[in-house]
Amino acid sequence: MEPDGAALRNAREAAGVSLREMARRTHFSKSMLGYIEHGERVLTPEVVLAYERELGEVINRRGVLSGLAATVLAPMATSELIYKGFSDAAYRRPDLDTWLEGVEGLGHDYMTEGAASLQPRIAADLVTLQGQLGSPQLWGVASRYLTTYGKTTPGAKQAAKWYGLAATAADRSNDQDTRVWVRGRSALALAYEGAGLTTARRLADQALEISDKPTLGRLNALVARAHVAGFKGDAATVRTMVNEARHVFDVAGSEEQISDFAVPEWRFHVFLSMLYSRLGDERRAIEEQDAAARVIPENLPRFRTHIEMHRGLALVRSGDAAGGTDYARRALDLLPPEKHSLTLKLLMAEIDGVGAAGRD
Repeated sequence: MEPDGAALRNAREAAGVSLREMARRTHFSKSMLGYIEHGERVLTPEVVLAYERELGEVINRRGVLSGLAATVLAPMATSELIYKGFSDAAYRRPDLDTWLEGVEGLGHDYMTEGAASLQPRIAADLVTLQGQLGSPQLWGVASRYLTTYGKTTPGAKQAAKWYGLAATAADRSNDQDTRVWVRGRSALALAYEGAGLTTARRLADQALEISDKPTLGRLNALVARAHVAGFKGDAATVRTMVNEARHVFDVAGSEEQISDFAVPEWRFHVFLSMLYSRLGDERRAIEEQDAAARVIPENLPRFRTHIEMHRGLALVRSGDAAGGTDYARRALDLLPPEKHSLTLKLLMAEIDGVGAAGRD
């Protein structure tokens, strides 16, 4: 088995990138990278992630970096998690106010940074938090961390496992709004991606049964149920869920613009844009897309890409398979690769699949 540094060198050369260019892209020195590639310096997680980010999915699909992150990063990550958990317990032990501030920041960072970069940080915080779960309030904090961590996990089955744990933690918070929010947000995360629809339906139904109070959790659950119904071709349920969601949004919609724990106007339009694009309802899809584009914050390019890719999906669903697929692909390509979230990749795969079926 070749040294890890050699795997990096092979990946770089296969991509046609010089060592000087790699140093420029990653902001590591050329000499340092050269030493690492030749096994003369210890390979660090930061360097592995930098190579994977810069060399892109094509290299990974060809197997040049396959498994490297798992073999190099996993032992280091485990070590860091253990160290942080014990260090915080011994020296810092954050109080409830600190955790509440942390979870508020987490909602903002998820929107601006994306899931992949947050996962190690969330994992480290969860290691610390699990040693402090002595109050209902901290169980509520943990439930939001667990929900967000589930959204960083690829694969509906793995994500659903974390969402289930988040729901259990929410129940231990003894807070009704938290119980509804965790289930509603988890359901919408699955349904928006068109994954784990049975689990999405179950979580959404649980949220709606817990309380009929007009909250963000109920809003998420209603939109999730609309998405599930859309996949099943149940137009009547889509209409019912969307109409009720609009009423709840009028009461509970957020003023806060950039947080995963908020649903401002632009985000509500994005949720509905995806729904109507999937249904092939071009008129309503365009209405929601245009409404979202008018009010979405300028510093959220990833979500602007969502809107443009929805336009592509709507075109594909309405019969223009080639044009819609090309439109979505161009929109995704305009976004820097490091901002290509798992959700966007799944959306592109969905568009490619629908487009291919439409051309057959």
